[in-house]
Amino acid sequence: MEFQVSNKAKMLTTVLMAVGIVFTLVGVVMAMGDHQLGTKIYSNMLVNSFFFFGIGLGALFFLALQYATETGWYAVIKRVIEAVAGFLPFGIGMMLVTLLTLSFTHGGHVYMWMDPDTVAHDSLVSGKSAYLNQAFFWIRTIAYMAIYFIFWRGFKNRSIQQDQNADMAIDLHFKNYRKGAAFLVFFAYFSSTSSWDWIMSIDTHWFSTLFGWYTFAGTWCSTMIVLVTLTLYLKKKGYLPKVNESHIHDLGKWTFATSFLWSYLWFSQFMLIWYANIPEEVTYYLTRRDNFTFLYFGMFFINFAFPMLILMSRDAKRHAGILTFVGLIIFAGHWLDVWVMVMPGTIGPKASVGLLDLGMAVLCLGFFVRVVLTNLTKAPLVAVNHPFLDESLHHDI
Repeated sequence: MEFQVSNKAKMLTTVLMAVGIVFTLVGVVMAMGDHQLGTKIYSNMLVNSFFFFGIGLGALFFLALQYATETGWYAVIKRVIEAVAGFLPFGIGMMLVTLLTLSFTHGGHVYMWMDPDTVAHDSLVSGKSAYLNQAFFWIRTIAYMAIYFIFWRGFKNRSIQQDQNADMAIDLHFKNYRKGAAFLVFFAYFSSTSSWDWIMSIDTHWFSTLFGWYTFAGTWCSTMIVLVTLTLYLKKKGYLPKVNESHIHDLGKWTFATSFLWSYLWFSQFMLIWYANIPEEVTYYLTRRDNFTFLYFGMFFINFAFPMLILMSRDAKRHAGILTFVGLIIFAGHWLDVWVMVMPGTIGPKASVGLLDLGMAVLCLGFFVRVVLTNLTKAPLVAVNHPFLDESLHHDI
């Protein structure tokens, strides 16, 4: 069955983008005269480009994981995963625009290590300049983006070829198997180093060996929420009739599991730094604990307690209303997580979630949803020649 973006969906995404633009402009006008206005805009560009880029990348990772493990159950929702992964080129564009803007403004008070004056007068920043310098930063960034784009393009093309030529389906499957395993090797390294480069380097004096895994867990959980919500939306609209409660249950389990993975890493990072009490490590938490107590610990409560209390049972993971309700709350919680990772290090104690922040987030959300829905129209919703399609159609747990 071919998917068509409904007029209602087009209207909703257009309204979201329009509301986002209005909120952003009002937020900018209200902040006129604030010497940190430019930093607020740059910081929000980074928050939203990183958050939505991460969801596209998370979908690509999840697709590669299914290929590498030769999983069968997912075949009937493969196109849903590919549609979300299809946001990756747009996410790459958003990230590159943001990072170029920061480079041309000597860090824009976001990356202090890009400011020559800071490097000259701060011995700790200067000591990290062999790694944190613009030339090496851009070499790494271009490498990340190029590798991600090449793998996404390859998976996309082979998926279409598999639909068009049943005789090649097995050969293409094994090629995806090999490429999926190769992608996971690159991703295991890049997912950590890119989070150091783009997020952790904001607090240049601070470091955490768990930060890359922590950031990845939040991205993966956000991705699973998008996948389960999109699948439920398609089911509600009469698409994907072969998707049954067992498929929904598996997506619900992934959402539950990744939420707990993120919670475990949040606590592990916090506990180890608190216990060691080393000055260059605790500074990150002191800033957030003292000035953003409600947001910081409230965000952890949202992302941990809601899935634990509501998604624990088997029935809850199969209930569309419960999954959507909890998913949207956790989704907002992980956006707040990225906000808390960025804003205290750029704006400082005066940072707060205002119209400018909400406006840019809603604008990017509307754009993201429109792109994903449009991606669904570019191929049949079921990958007809997938070798494990029959297994997926008879999936029952």
